[in-house]
Amino acid sequence: ISTNDALGANFKNIGMLMNTKNVYFVPFGQDNCKSKPNSLVAKMELLPETIEYALNGKQIQPVIQNPD
Repeated sequence: ISTNDALGANFKNIGMLMNTKNVYFVPFGQDNCKSKPNSLVAKMELLPETIEYALNGKQIQPVIQNPD
């Protein structure tokens, strides 16, 4: 996930995907909550570990993380 409207109109769609079987998310969090309050960005440094988990049918946790 990397979008400027994740916590706005797209939040419903993200929630639906998070409840879909065999759909896995790279952990994400807000990148700039003061100037972009609806923005979320994936923690791309966790991509390799996320893939390992997904190949075993698991979602890496926590999916929603604190801003850097």
